[in-house]
Amino acid sequence: MTKKTAVITGATSGLGQLVALELGRRGFHLVLTARSKDRAAHTKKQMEEKAPSAKVDFFYADLSLLKDVNRVGNEIAAAYPAIDVLLNNAGIHAFEARVTPEGLPEMIAVNYLAPWLLTHRLKPCLQNAGKARIVNVASEASRRHGKLKLPEDLTDSTPFTALGSSPIYGKTKLFNIMFTAELARRWAGTGISVNALNPGFNVTGLGRELWFAPLLERMLKLLRLGDPRRGADLMTRLMVEPKYQQITGGYFTVGTGTSIEPAYPGGDAAMQRKLWEATEALLETKGFPASKIPGNDPDQLGRQFV
Repeated sequence: MTKKTAVITGATSGLGQLVALELGRRGFHLVLTARSKDRAAHTKKQMEEKAPSAKVDFFYADLSLLKDVNRVGNEIAAAYPAIDVLLNNAGIHAFEARVTPEGLPEMIAVNYLAPWLLTHRLKPCLQNAGKARIVNVASEASRRHGKLKLPEDLTDSTPFTALGSSPIYGKTKLFNIMFTAELARRWAGTGISVNALNPGFNVTGLGRELWFAPLLERMLKLLRLGDPRRGADLMTRLMVEPKYQQITGGYFTVGTGTSIEPAYPGGDAAMQRKLWEATEALLETKGFPASKIPGNDPDQLGRQFV
């Protein structure tokens, strides 16, 4: 059988790294994005120890920057004309409001706009695979999203406290679910299925910005709470099990792998369309229209092979 190619964002730690290891064992050719070369080197070592036969390529980008997302998308598309699986896993939960150099709220940029743009950039490669899958990591934190205001939420950089960060994070995850459903409708007939999942509560990367996070993580592990293998297992199932290839636009939960209804207005088709149109308009103002995503300077290519 021809070796399949999987692109994974956020694969140098946590759930993404666990999924990469599993797919490596299953014979996938792995294409991993990373921001830190140190973390990439650590992941490479893990792969060599636990999946020594896996072929892994790293591409470097800061996913909070649209220009980096677009660039790395161009690089991956040039190197891999056919991509079988795209796992949009990278995400952050920031405990203070930060604005990117491009003038966007950081959590919105990383958790929602980055996967939106990268997915579109890789569309031709996914189509070339014949039957490809996109898996978007959402969360039941989406049920605590506060009140949606579109298009204002996409650019809202109002300061918030650590406690006030939860509705913002939840909103980005609700957007992932809504994006998944609208994308499934718009890409029907392309051979690409797209689904979202709730990976459950996981201790990996828990509250990296909180000083007590390492202690809390150790305590939860001792209590056997937040096992990341459960979330990684569902991600893997969505990427490899035949039954999920036949489903598109779904939202599945950890453990059972069954479909669940998202919080309102996550399942509202009109709101999904409104979010899509607002996103398209915003990306166009930033120089990245969905209909024609521009190329980048070849001298900026940062691909490194492992």
